[in-house]
Amino acid sequence: MIIAVDGPAASGKGTLAAGLAAHYRLPCLDTGLLYRAVGQAVALFEDTPFFEDKAIAAALCLDAAALEDTALLTTAQAGVLASKVAVIAQVRQALFDFQRDFATRPGGAVLDGRDIGTKICPDADVKLFIKADSKARMERRARQLEARGETVDRYALYHQIEERDARDMLNPHGGFYKADDAHLLDTTQLSIEAALRAAIAIVDRTMALKAGGRSSS
Repeated sequence: MIIAVDGPAASGKGTLAAGLAAHYRLPCLDTGLLYRAVGQAVALFEDTPFFEDKAIAAALCLDAAALEDTALLTTAQAGVLASKVAVIAQVRQALFDFQRDFATRPGGAVLDGRDIGTKICPDADVKLFIKADSKARMERRARQLEARGETVDRYALYHQIEERDARDMLNPHGGFYKADDAHLLDTTQLSIEAALRAAIAIVDRTMALKAGGRSSS
């Protein structure tokens, strides 16, 4: 079973993907970390003429070990860099095979990101698109950063989220939009536990309907 979980930054998709993976005993890949790792690798070249070439080179040689420092990769700055490298077509292509190989392993997997249901796994068994309003997402990310001891400028963080959404929506190489067959889940007013229960219900219902369709054919 392949479960695709898409949505904007801080919508809760990563937490839900991890929860679904634990519930169904499937491996989980936060594909956003791939782009964050590439962005972090070329941070010194941001706003230079070398940024794009360096990002492509970093994506081509990306190793799974680069995803281990989640504290560094989940900073607000890493998110900004991720959205900048994600608009580079050659970067997306370099990371496409990595994601597909993970998704098609025996038994299935859970992947979360921006374009899993539209580009990476259009054949996923279940697709969810997670959304939440910008204020709620800012507050979640702020609490996450503060829990690590970081000082947070909520005004700046809110505008970073808004700017990243705008950049992602204009990205011609990625699908920052809900797949036609994806289930929409708004987590704005939901706790983590309630959102996970809702997501599990969607997966169970979808798989049951598919099983029923196969048995009647």
